[in-house]
Amino acid sequence: MLEIIGYILAVLIGVSLGLIGSGGSILGVPILVYFFAISPQTATTHSLFIVGITSAIASYKHHRIGNLKLKPAIAFGIPSLITLLLTRRYLLPEIPEIIFQVNDFTLDKQTFIIVFFAMLMVFASFSMIKKQKVKKAQEASVITLVLMGVLVGLIIGILGAGGGFLIIPALVIFGKLEMKYAIATSLFIITINSLLGFAGDLINKVSINYYILITVSVSAIIGMFAGLHLSKKINGKKLKPAFGWFVLSMGIFIIIKEIFFKS
Repeated sequence: MLEIIGYILAVLIGVSLGLIGSGGSILGVPILVYFFAISPQTATTHSLFIVGITSAIASYKHHRIGNLKLKPAIAFGIPSLITLLLTRRYLLPEIPEIIFQVNDFTLDKQTFIIVFFAMLMVFASFSMIKKQKVKKAQEASVITLVLMGVLVGLIIGILGAGGGFLIIPALVIFGKLEMKYAIATSLFIITINSLLGFAGDLINKVSINYYILITVSVSAIIGMFAGLHLSKKINGKKLKPAFGWFVLSMGIFIIIKEIFFKS
């Protein structure tokens, strides 16, 4: 029963990517953990592929209509990719299994990853809920895009998230891109980062459940086509705050469950 719900929710990963170009990654890890009983660290690997392959198709669709902007994609994407690979290879394995322990309370590595992920969900939800007025300005600084790329690559590397919920605001605010271009460019960056991050995990011999990987990916791709279709009929700006409230609720639920009701 839980897996059936998980597949239904997996469709939302694709709907979110197709509709607003982000949000898929922050759904992927919790869905895999809570509905498919995959450990948080392993779920990050699965999430990288699921989000990456879904974003690849969506990115191609946007490229065909001219929304993809290569210059900010390269300036932002290459540093984030390098940081992602270094983080997955060197930093993530060095995080100790026991992070913190006081009396009967123990914060282990798995709980740290999922709680940190949930905290970012809460943080990211505010940028989706809040109405932002972005002033048009000159072309974005390459240095700024590089620095933002490094920061996002670090987060993606630890959490296995596609990073769209961070990339899009960064491209709009620091990259001076209009929303439709930021969405397309974000999907391209997510594709490269996620799929190469997944390949890196394969090289590091991370355990993969291929049945879940394929079936959840198919569900997400179906949702992505549905999201692209809906985006032509529904104003994505109106849906973004609603999705933000959903992400906020889910993030708070995960934090409460992991800290206060962890078995």
